Amino acid sequence: MQVKGKCRGLYGTITIPGDKSISHRAIMIGALAEGDTVIYNFLKGQDCLSTIACFRQLGVDIEEQGEKIVVHGKGLRGLKKPENTLYVGNSGTTIRIMTGILAGQPFEAVLDGDDSIRKRPMGRVIKPLRQMGAVIQGRNGDMYAPITVRGSYLKGIEYTMPVASAQVKSSILMASLYAEGETVIYEPVKSRDHTETMLSAFGADVKVSGNRIVSRPVERLKAQTVYVVGDISSAAYFIVGALVVPDSDVLIKDVGVNPTRTGIIDALVSMGADIRLINRRTVNNEPVADIRVRASQLHGTIISGDIVPRMIDEIPVFCIAASVAQGVTTIKDASELKVKESNRIYGMAHNLRLLGVDVEETDDGMVIYGKPKGGLKASTFKSFGDHRIAMSMAIAALITRGESTIEGFDCVDISFPGFMGVLNGIRRD
Repeated sequence: MQVKGKCRGLYGTITIPGDKSISHRAIMIGALAEGDTVIYNFLKGQDCLSTIACFRQLGVDIEEQGEKIVVHGKGLRGLKKPENTLYVGNSGTTIRIMTGILAGQPFEAVLDGDDSIRKRPMGRVIKPLRQMGAVIQGRNGDMYAPITVRGSYLKGIEYTMPVASAQVKSSILMASLYAEGETVIYEPVKSRDHTETMLSAFGADVKVSGNRIVSRPVERLKAQTVYVVGDISSAAYFIVGALVVPDSDVLIKDVGVNPTRTGIIDALVSMGADIRLINRRTVNNEPVADIRVRASQLHGTIISGDIVPRMIDEIPVFCIAASVAQGVTTIKDASELKVKESNRIYGMAHNLRLLGVDVEETDDGMVIYGKPKGGLKASTFKSFGDHRIAMSMAIAALITRGESTIEGFDCVDISFPGFMGVLNGIRRD
C-alpha cells in the first residue's frame, strides 16, 4: 500500500465501523441465548467473521439480513459437537473466550488459528479454567494452540487475575455460566467490561463492584437487540491523524466511550490535544459520543499504570502522536504489547526509526524522543502482519516528505475493512 505524504489537512465528518469487542460478544452471547438476537452495525472484519464461522460449526444458525445480523440462539446447552477443528483465523478474542464456553459443553472440540494465534499465550486462560474443572490440552506444555477442550463438570472459583485482561476475564465469565456455585474474579486494574455489561443485559447474574466481579449461574439467557457502537480503537487513527496533520478538523460520529476504553483520549489530552466529546448518550448500556478533534501542538507525557489497559490496543497509533510531540514520551507497564498480533514494542520501534524518530525499547514499553529535526521521513514500513501497526503507519505517512509504502497492508481487514477509503475521503491535498 502506498500513502502520499504532505497532507494539507483532514477535514469532515465520518463514521467508523462497529466495535470489534462488542461484535464478538454479541455473536457469542446471542448464540447461547434463547430466541433471536438481532445485531445492528456489526463489524464485518475478518476476526468477527471467524467468530461467526465457529458458531455455525457448533450448530448455530446465523443470518445476514441486509444491515443486520440475526443469531438464532440455541440456549446455554444447545450447542453441538463440531465435525472439524474450529478455526479462529487471527482472532485472539475468539480463541480465548470460546475456550471458556467450550469448557462447559458435553463434547470435545479443538480450537486452532493462523501462525500468529499459535504464538499467542493460552496458559493465562487455561490455568483458571482448569481450576474450575476444565479438561484442556495444548501444544508446548499446554501453552499454545491448537487447544483441545473436553467438556466437563465445572465449579465456581475465586480467582485473582495476575494481569488485567478482558479476554481472560471473559473466558472465565463464560465458563461460569456452566459452573456450580459462585465465581468471583478480582482484577488488578479494571479492563474493558463489555462482557459483564452484555451478559447482564441478556439476563445473566453478574454483579460488579469496583474490581470485583461475581457471577452466579442462571437457567437461561434471553435474546436481545444489540446496536453495536462505533469502535474507539478504529476512531483512534483518525483522532491522532487530525491532531498531527496541520489544519485538521474532524468529527467522528457515534463512538463508544466506555470509560474502560477511553485511555487513548485521556493520554492525548494530557499531551495538549484538542479533543471534545459532544452529544453524549447511552446505547445498550454503553456510553456513546461524537468526537471532535482539531490539529494541536502536542508535548511529551508519561503513560503507565492503570491507564495502560484502557488504551492497550491504541498504543501503536499513540506512538505516532508521540513522534511529533515536543519532548520525550515514556510508555511503561505495557509488556502485554509483546504478545498481541505481533510484538508491538519491537514493531513500532522498528518503524519509528525508519521515520527518523529516536526511540529506545524497554522491557515493558519504550521511550520516544519526539519532533525529529526535519520532520518525519517517508520509507517502506512493515506491518508485521498486524492491523494496528499497519493503520498507525498509514497515519504517520500523511505527514512524511514523499510517498511511503506499507508492506502487508491487507491485514487491516481484520478490524477495519475500507480504512483507506475513509481516510482518503477526508484528506486534503
